[in-house]
Amino acid sequence: MIAQLTEKIRATIAHPKSLGQAAVGFGGTVILASFGVAAVVVGVRQVGGLESFELQAYDRLMRSRPDPGPDERLLVVEISEDDIRAQNEYPISDATMAAMLNQLVADEARAIGIDILRDVPIGTGREQLVKVLSENDNIIAACKLSSEAEPQGVPAAPSVPEERIGFADLPVDRDVTIRRTILVSTPIVGPQTEIVKPHLCNYPDPENQLPSLSFSLALMYLQGEGVEVALAENGQDLVLGDAVLKRLGDRSGGYAQTGATDYQLMLNYRSGDNAIEQVKLTDLIEGRVDPETIRDRVVLAGYTASTANDDFATPYSAGSQDRVEMPGVVIHAQATSQLIAAALDGRPLIWYWSQWGEILWIFLWALVGGSLAWAIRRPWVLGVATVGGLAILYGVSYALFLQAGWIPFVPPAIALLGSVGGVVAIDRFNKSAYGQAVIQGVKGFLKIDIEIDQEKKEEQVAEITESDYFKNLQEKAHQLRAQKHQPRSRGDRHLADDGETSETEAATTETDGEEDYFAQLQQRGQQFKHDRPETQPQESAATGDREDGDSEDGDGDDYFAQLRQRSQNLKRDNPDRPES
Repeated sequence: MIAQLTEKIRATIAHPKSLGQAAVGFGGTVILASFGVAAVVVGVRQVGGLESFELQAYDRLMRSRPDPGPDERLLVVEISEDDIRAQNEYPISDATMAAMLNQLVADEARAIGIDILRDVPIGTGREQLVKVLSENDNIIAACKLSSEAEPQGVPAAPSVPEERIGFADLPVDRDVTIRRTILVSTPIVGPQTEIVKPHLCNYPDPENQLPSLSFSLALMYLQGEGVEVALAENGQDLVLGDAVLKRLGDRSGGYAQTGATDYQLMLNYRSGDNAIEQVKLTDLIEGRVDPETIRDRVVLAGYTASTANDDFATPYSAGSQDRVEMPGVVIHAQATSQLIAAALDGRPLIWYWSQWGEILWIFLWALVGGSLAWAIRRPWVLGVATVGGLAILYGVSYALFLQAGWIPFVPPAIALLGSVGGVVAIDRFNKSAYGQAVIQGVKGFLKIDIEIDQEKKEEQVAEITESDYFKNLQEKAHQLRAQKHQPRSRGDRHLADDGETSETEAATTETDGEEDYFAQLQQRGQQFKHDRPETQPQESAATGDREDGDSEDGDGDDYFAQLRQRSQNLKRDNPDRPES
């Protein structure tokens, strides 16, 4: 395949004429088809026609990455179906929750997050729960923001100060999959909604910027490492250590419209089932968990039991045979791990190009596809080359995704295939009988006016050079030229003053030029008459000549007027010249 392409390039360079034809063919076929296909792909992408396909490709890339292993700085206390049966209660009571928190505090967890809503008492032990929540500053309680779906929201557990409240909401894509996370948001309340019980998480003030549960836990852990959050130089993004938390826009990556009005990031999962170490609630309460497993870690507690209905689809769900979903508490833990790893380990966050960068990428691969179809004529070779191009595109996408780079794959792949098909279709059309007829018709239409005008001018030149008036002018030019070379008497020389001598020389010089001009015109006219086919009888030709002379257009009349004017100038400048 490469040898054929190289041979074609060499043959084209060796023949300049074919080089020009190849350049015209490449520009007219490849560029036109490639840019046309790319423009259609970009347009469909802008209106969201490719979003679901791009997100599916994103999920596949996410699943294909190597597993980095669990983040040892985090721990999840899961409340499973076994724990519900062992405790013989659902939801777990305040007393059970208080016992769990007291054990985590005793084992010196650095930050504790509760992914359990507890705005109302459940069972016994309310006082113990309030006490442990109010006395420990390293506990973050969850709430649920008010929204259109749940206008009242859900407040956090009582006795927890505002600075230790984080919302547990997760942004869900249209296919009900969690690919993003929220750092900061504001409660939303509709204009017709009446707040029954006001609380921090349903107060719709623009100044009420609340952090998420995962963001609060990450900040609390990083404070112990001496890392504080700051504002980036652009005044819009946040900086955490060396990591810039680039805010997700409405059109970012493969999203045609995220609908994000708050501060969101793409969620860079660690893995599908081995991201965070987990221990069971019952084992923790009964003392079967090693304190070293808890000490100095971020610990999140929440339901993993299907009874709680707190599972969500993730990029890993589509790859599993029975579409296994991920518990919400594990997703929060992965979001927390993402921020800590970015700040301390330099683990990259998901990044993407600007809109213009992605558009240029699509146009580039469309041009690659068109070039392959233009250079390769054998169908099977073209098929292999096209598959190879797609493999290279996927390889580049995968290599960059290993570095957390999300670049378009589906749109450029479609553009490549579309350009190959477009160039092949145009080539076949041009070679077909119908295509040749259309091309010749267009060429004939474009050239007909030019050919008619050229023929008309040649006829006019022939008529002028064969006219008697033109021959008289030419004869007079000969006489002037001969007169220039005749010796003059001494008396005549004395009679001519300097001014007359200059005028005569100028006239004769002009005559020399006119003679050459007349000769060229006459030769051109004779050549035209010689090359012109005789299609009419002599009488008809003579009649036609007279009719043409009578119907001369403005250009012919102007030309004759110029010739007469030149003759009159010669007579005026040379009054002593003999007449022929």
